[in-house]
Amino acid sequence: MKQLKPHQVDAVSQMHNGCILVGGTGSGKTLTSLVYMFESVLGGETPVYPNHTFKRPVNDIAVYVITTPKKRDSLDWDKEATNIPIDLLKVDSWNNIQKYSNIRNAMFIFDETRVIGSGAWVKSFLKIAANNQWILLSATPADTWMEMIPVFIANGFYKNRTQFIAEHVIFSRYSKYPKVEQYLGMAKLIRLRDSIFVRMHYQMHTEQIHKPIICDYDKDVYQSLMLTRWNIYKDKPINDISELCYVLRMLVNSDPSRMNEIDKIYKRHGKVIIFYNYDYELIILRDWFDKHNICYAEWNGHKHESIPIADSWVYICQYTAAQEAWECIETDCTVFYSQTYSYKALIQSAGRIDRMTTEFNDLYYYHLLSSSPIDLAIRNSLKIKKNFNESRFLSDFIPSQEKHIL
Repeated sequence: MKQLKPHQVDAVSQMHNGCILVGGTGSGKTLTSLVYMFESVLGGETPVYPNHTFKRPVNDIAVYVITTPKKRDSLDWDKEATNIPIDLLKVDSWNNIQKYSNIRNAMFIFDETRVIGSGAWVKSFLKIAANNQWILLSATPADTWMEMIPVFIANGFYKNRTQFIAEHVIFSRYSKYPKVEQYLGMAKLIRLRDSIFVRMHYQMHTEQIHKPIICDYDKDVYQSLMLTRWNIYKDKPINDISELCYVLRMLVNSDPSRMNEIDKIYKRHGKVIIFYNYDYELIILRDWFDKHNICYAEWNGHKHESIPIADSWVYICQYTAAQEAWECIETDCTVFYSQTYSYKALIQSAGRIDRMTTEFNDLYYYHLLSSSPIDLAIRNSLKIKKNFNESRFLSDFIPSQEKHIL
């Protein structure tokens, strides 16, 4: 049976209703939250907690976990719960959160928080929070104060979004879209945030070593695409901004120099996880490994194969399909064949090999990118922990009188 580590014990002692458990990927948030729920909410005891014996819960409370579809389907929570006998545990995805809006007097654990904005999920979350006990788990908590609004409301700090904005937000008068120019009352905001954040202070024994690998790209064709906006792969005009970015990235990501770099990395490490975005990249990767008789397996929208059992292998993973809910401690190497637009996807993907149980100390992450404007813009967005925005990127290159064309 597992035992909580000191940083998890410390987190359990600080947790309370309405808190956000903040911990990086691999820090053990799942088990920590289950122990908090079992001991502090249900009133039981578990030997997972140091010096505790098993005692059945005294409170008959149903427990619901709202997580991502991948974590639900992978039974990630159910596996951890085998360490703690819970009779009334139901795990479902954020896509179904509205089904639980009328539940009362239960305990909810919201995993990988999706309570940003003011959409249907947020409305359901606020209704659940008003009638139940709850906590949130996140490896990447909100980056802005605006993103904290739903959690602040759920904790009763503000009545609604309007009150928060009136008290704390000044919008830019000159922006074409709502853009925060300044936040007011920062001392109060920091105090409120700190009252609900429970940070898992865990010093991982691993060190992430990130290495950008600059690959080639055809500069002349790239410039031609920007000027003519002609889809050279379909031989027809490019219709919109999204298609233009896709074609630019296809040119950049298909350059043969990327597979040459992967070949060097594979020969150096022997076991390599590769993350990619698009199907054309998958075809390039398959063709190379087939040609060179390299053992590989895939996890994407087409296949969900297990990591190969071999002395050397490559595991090809699509960001959307495989960024969470699994781990691998057999390798110290991850390659990002192409960049993701999502900072969170990058962090989650990197976390697949950065686990408490890995025997490796140094973990290597190779980021393949070119010096093309689109690659550099994506990288710059991710470096400041922001998602890449295609429209803003292209606004610097497309004359204003022609933007309506795309």
